[in-house]
Amino acid sequence: MYKLLMTWDIRPGRESEYFEFVVQEFVPKLTRLGIQPTEAWYTVYGSAPQILTGGVAQDRATLEKIIEGDEWKQLLEKLLTYVANFNHKIVPHTGHFQL
Repeated sequence: MYKLLMTWDIRPGRESEYFEFVVQEFVPKLTRLGIQPTEAWYTVYGSAPQILTGGVAQDRATLEKIIEGDEWKQLLEKLLTYVANFNHKIVPHTGHFQL
């Protein structure tokens, strides 16, 4: 299995809208696309990204196909209205906390 790790910061003043979007649209669409969410971390203190989240898929090729697709691009475009400093990477899934 491979994991898609994503980090970002919530735009100031968009927190309520952001959390509504994540629960009602982002996570369900990730799942429908074939990425099973595994964790979400919220940084309360320090200079790290505010959000670290991850999801797994069967293999790297599947993840790459998903993030190159139009549905992912539309979902990401909408996410970017609520967040800044978005970054992502694909890593082998270890079953443990990963950065």
